[in-house]
Amino acid sequence: MTYELEIQIEELRAELRNAADAAERRDIQVELDCARAELAIIVVEQEGRLDAEPPF
Repeated sequence: MTYELEIQIEELRAELRNAADAAERRDIQVELDCARAELAIIVVEQEGRLDAEPPF
């Protein structure tokens, strides 16, 4: 799953470079930020630094 997210991030970065107007850049930046955050969470979970389940 991380590989797919890394590809998505690279594609969004390319789209951001080629965005035509400010509104499009903002939309792409939001998607990019979300994808980066999702990837960061997955990496932390895989490294065991974060429990995927809430404590009981």
